[in-house]
Amino acid sequence: MGGFSVIWAGQVVSLVGNSVLRFAFIIEAWSAGERATAVTMLSLCALLPQVLFSPVAGALIDRCSKRAALQLADAGGLLVVAVLCALHFAGGGLRAWQVYPAVALLGVSAAFQFPAMASAVPMLVRADQLQRANGMLASAKSTAEVAGPALGGVLVALSGMGFILVADLVSFVLALVAVRLVRFVGDGAGRAPAAARKRILREAGEGLAHLFHKPSLRDLILTFCVVNLVMVFGFAAVQPMVLARTGNDPAALASVNTAIGIGGVAGGLLMAAWGGPRNRGRGMMAGIIGMCLSAQVAMALADGVVGWCAAILAGAMIMPLVNGAMQSIVQTKVEQEWHGRVFGAVMFLSQISVPLATAVSGPLADRVFEPQAASGSGVFVVLGPVLGDGPGSGMAAMLLIAGLSGIGVALWGLARRSVRDIDVLLPDAQPTKGEEG
Repeated sequence: MGGFSVIWAGQVVSLVGNSVLRFAFIIEAWSAGERATAVTMLSLCALLPQVLFSPVAGALIDRCSKRAALQLADAGGLLVVAVLCALHFAGGGLRAWQVYPAVALLGVSAAFQFPAMASAVPMLVRADQLQRANGMLASAKSTAEVAGPALGGVLVALSGMGFILVADLVSFVLALVAVRLVRFVGDGAGRAPAAARKRILREAGEGLAHLFHKPSLRDLILTFCVVNLVMVFGFAAVQPMVLARTGNDPAALASVNTAIGIGGVAGGLLMAAWGGPRNRGRGMMAGIIGMCLSAQVAMALADGVVGWCAAILAGAMIMPLVNGAMQSIVQTKVEQEWHGRVFGAVMFLSQISVPLATAVSGPLADRVFEPQAASGSGVFVVLGPVLGDGPGSGMAAMLLIAGLSGIGVALWGLARRSVRDIDVLLPDAQPTKGEEG
């Protein structure tokens, strides 16, 4: 895994640099007018282009070598940050009209990152090391989520936006250098010739169709996406629930968020050391049940910061197991020449739930669950004695319902042989000629 480790290290540096920059933008946006809308708009500018463009990015990735795809993702980010650097130092600072489009372009660049990296992993490690490698990728993301805001807060206070922009620029350069240093086995094998290519949007749609072509893979992905939807619906209520139940204590929320990041890092490293479950279908469903029981059911029932942190840390530790197993199944069961399109489709299906669930959860909390908790009506005729009737109880009910729903979906997956025995029922994809070398 030496070559993969080099690229992984470069990606860690780049992800941390990006996380620091995003945090600095949030601080700048809030400081400019203390408006939550500005912060929300920054998040949407980063997320929506990444989600919506991911199928097209996957199709483009399958048209080129995986090394070129990774370089394209990093070079795109480098170019955007370089322009921001030039604007900052030439104009004495950045304006909002410059930041928002730049964040959206960084989101487009990030749309290449996951499908390119996920499809490159089989060229960098042996098949029996895939789950280890995917665990390391998960730990890289969690490390950025923990280290980025912490380091960003220090750099914003001590150095300012100019230094942060330059540091992020350097992080992209290091990621590009890491990709150049590593050999990709069989890179470019199996690509369709230019004359055989179709319209890019049609190829992007083919990634979605390919996912549903094989019954076992279809059932697994549907289970994963439905669970992701209900869990995001519950997780959207976590932060306001903590604030409501602690009287708007920012230290409590910071502790919970830190527990999520630490759990993700620990889980990714554990997955890398362990190698993941032998039966990946059953292991993935068991992991989902464990995540729902800890990070949602136990989180809803816990009383106090210590209980919340313990519950959500356990759930965050299990998440790399679930994601690593799912990614390694796709990496081994789908032909290499389809990896970009298929992983682009997976990213689209899994991430589109974030804005959808977030948009629904807020109004439901404010207009349905919190009023029911206060009046003891609706579902609180049953849940009231368990969750109480104080502020945040309604959002705890949302978290509990989401967790129980996720467990139900995972049990459905375990009940279907097409999911639990996917390793047996669905043969591994045959390597394309030239891949074995």
